[in-house]
Amino acid sequence: MSNAFDVLAERGFLKQCSHPEELRDLLGRESVTFYIGFDPTADSLHIGHYVALMTMAHMQRAGHRPIVLLGTGTAQIGDPSGKSDMRRMMTNEEIDHNAACFQSQMSRLIEFDGGKALVASNAIWLRQLNFLEFMRDIGVHFSVNRMLTAECYKQRLERGLTFFELGYMLMQSYDFLVLNREYGCVLQMGGDDQWSNMLGGVDLIRRKEQKPAFCLTTSLLTTSEGKKMGKTEKGALWLDKEKCSVYDFYQYWRNVDDADVERCLCLLTFLPLPDIRALCKEGGAALNEAKRTLAFTLTEQVHGTQEAQEAQQAAEALFGGGGNLDNMPTVALTKADIQATGLRVTDLLVMGNLCKSKSDARRMVESGAVFADDTKVSDVYATLQEADLLGGVILKKGKKGFVRIIGA
Repeated sequence: MSNAFDVLAERGFLKQCSHPEELRDLLGRESVTFYIGFDPTADSLHIGHYVALMTMAHMQRAGHRPIVLLGTGTAQIGDPSGKSDMRRMMTNEEIDHNAACFQSQMSRLIEFDGGKALVASNAIWLRQLNFLEFMRDIGVHFSVNRMLTAECYKQRLERGLTFFELGYMLMQSYDFLVLNREYGCVLQMGGDDQWSNMLGGVDLIRRKEQKPAFCLTTSLLTTSEGKKMGKTEKGALWLDKEKCSVYDFYQYWRNVDDADVERCLCLLTFLPLPDIRALCKEGGAALNEAKRTLAFTLTEQVHGTQEAQEAQQAAEALFGGGGNLDNMPTVALTKADIQATGLRVTDLLVMGNLCKSKSDARRMVESGAVFADDTKVSDVYATLQEADLLGGVILKKGKKGFVRIIGA
């Protein structure tokens, strides 16, 4: 079986590693236990988490054991990395609910049965800590001078960094130490924005336990221009279809920029590299099939085959003249809705989540970006006819925004 280190390197995951030669040798010799942490600050994972999930899946397929560490304790503090403001405090009930949602979504990629993967919650040990004992046992191993040179803290110093947040590195490092003692975990993995925090854990274990420990960071999901992917006009690209429809999820990847297709296929799907290169080698118009493959494969991984097929059919109905319009995002208007909106296009654009507000909808109409079926809407006071709702009307905003309006 291939060395997991090489698999991750070939597919473009690897960013930084604390002891690369030593770790590669270890991964080739024996099964290791590793962990990736997820702070449950929302009730769904989003596409930004997906590289970490794929990393975990590749490692498991190579014979290694993942620990999903749910940050039910650290979520109460908040990681300052990449943040300009302190995180909102959450209740234990909110955090525990979100953690349960995470585990359900992860099970599509990670096999948990039979101890093949473990789930741990750091609240078990963090909520019981004694401050004086913790600082005497753990805090003494951390230099504040060194911590303040870390990128995650440097960018916050001018705006203000609380001691509360400064403790995040100690908490995350302690997590690694506990997992090392309890489960023999020797490797922490995560996004490259976690590099400083992860080095703290490696150093802590090597100091206190006199044992090997490693950390490895993976690339963040960015475009070829270095911008984070997964942001849409409607918000984040969530894995929960109630927060981001399957159709919108599919269409995001169907419309990805040409320069990003090959990288997304490597990072977000399990397709063999030779197949990916064959799909992408011609470029230009031939990339359409690669985008179609990316959209379907990733949607299938996240939402299942039936949902992916329905999203694909809806897209083809709009753009290819076939498929099934029933599977695209739809708003079914009740009599009360019809009376309240007067079937004004601007109101319906807001109801269909194509525009954030009526003023935004009016701007879109005035700019010529709105169509009802194939007819441009140029009047901000334009309305639909109730009779049109029987067959449905497709409102379009620009090239990528669509919603079907029907009668309930």
